[in-house]
Amino acid sequence: MILYNVTVSVEVGAHQEWLTWMQEVHIPEVMATGKFKTYRICKLLQPVPEEGVTFAVQYYCDSPAILDQYFAEHAPALQAAHQARFGGQAMAFRTILEVL
Repeated sequence: MILYNVTVSVEVGAHQEWLTWMQEVHIPEVMATGKFKTYRICKLLQPVPEEGVTFAVQYYCDSPAILDQYFAEHAPALQAAHQARFGGQAMAFRTILEVL
């Protein structure tokens, strides 16, 4: 199993709007690609971020090849929609992990 983790730091004033949009729009669109089995969204509690509110969105898929397909076929448009909606209010970095 492969875990695609997207960690996002969101400005305090935008974090509730961001979370609602993620839960109602973005995550359903990502899951509709059919590339992921399940997902989890977490809020960072410790260490307390100096600025903003930090979330980790974790998507699980069966193989690196499936994740590569997601990156090639879907990620650019979905990431562009996120950027268009929140711009500099939400800064993301991505990691890929193997679930052992």
